[in-house]
Amino acid sequence: MKNTAIAALVISSLGLAACQKEEAVQKAPEVKLETTSQQQAYGLGASLGQFIDQKLDMQESVEVNLDRQLVIQGFIDTLTAESKLNQQQIQEVLTALDGEVKEKQQNKEAQVSEANLAAGQAFLEENAKREGVTVTESGLQYEVVQQGDGPKPSAEDTVKVHYTGTLLDGTKFDSSYDRNEPAVFPLHRVIAGWTEGVQLMNVGSKFKFYIPADLAYGKRSTGLITANSTLVFDVELLGIESTNK
Repeated sequence: MKNTAIAALVISSLGLAACQKEEAVQKAPEVKLETTSQQQAYGLGASLGQFIDQKLDMQESVEVNLDRQLVIQGFIDTLTAESKLNQQQIQEVLTALDGEVKEKQQNKEAQVSEANLAAGQAFLEENAKREGVTVTESGLQYEVVQQGDGPKPSAEDTVKVHYTGTLLDGTKFDSSYDRNEPAVFPLHRVIAGWTEGVQLMNVGSKFKFYIPADLAYGKRSTGLITANSTLVFDVELLGIESTNK
């Protein structure tokens, strides 16, 4: 019964298919969470299950597909001192697994990076032909949505802006509008496309920027932004907070 109960808990945490769950838990006793100790025990198991589930999902995202039932069995066997691998063997197979996952992650990132670069170049080439789009010497593209009549900031100034950032497919990755709070930052401490672009704006202006990867995050990935992504920003310059002019 002990093994069955453990299997039920781990399978539930791993989120296996409903039919697998039903088969594994049909003889398991009802889980009771009436006392603090029971809740703590269950919470520990659930936490382990969440960790393993996330790790398996990450591995599967790079096409390293492990048998989840064997993962569960390894967990059970270890808790009941019946592991079929000794500590050295476990270390060896996990080291090999980490190496395989890392290699596939790097290959996938390289493929995504190349695809992003090609997509960005194609987009910018066509976008530059549109009426109202200006291309600077650096390759930054922008269009004026609303022209303000205030002063223009310098690279050393601290500015207040509202903005929304999206990927080429329209995916929103950041927005000060959504937070209902303008962003304030020194202009020389942001990506190059921002440093250059915002200096073109008068306070009160709204611009749309199309920023090539080399003026954005380049080969770095951050959040929803993957390597060599071309970024699109809608920016409203609200004011200059401090100036070094």
